Amino acid sequence: MRFEVRGYEIDALGHVNHAVYHQYAEVARTKGFQAAGCDWETLYTARRTAPVLLSTTVNFRRELRGSEEFDVSCVAKFGDGKTFTLEQMITKADGTLSAEVYSVMGMMDLSARKLVADPRAVLESVGFDISVMND
Repeated sequence: MRFEVRGYEIDALGHVNHAVYHQYAEVARTKGFQAAGCDWETLYTARRTAPVLLSTTVNFRRELRGSEEFDVSCVAKFGDGKTFTLEQMITKADGTLSAEVYSVMGMMDLSARKLVADPRAVLESVGFDISVMND
């Protein structure tokens, strides 16, 4: 997903505030799930499940400054457990890596308030195509 740094995202040092990187990642995650065919209405209403963020690590590599354009990728990796990972690279338009965002997520059963055993199966049941969010 392509973004452009907006003036109000800049801190006193003249580059993007650290917290804004989390916002960029969140927008790209949501758009990535939509691009992969995830039907949010069915997921929330019929399945009573929702993706939840369990942890996020951001490694800052090169600063982003005002009006710079950049892309945020989103790769989902599923294993056998209750969690899955998302790897997101924030890359400047010239190809320079600006930040790496690594997240651990799960799918929460909204009634039981617990993680479901197979998050990939839940997502696939509402149209999620993992190939869209793979390397």
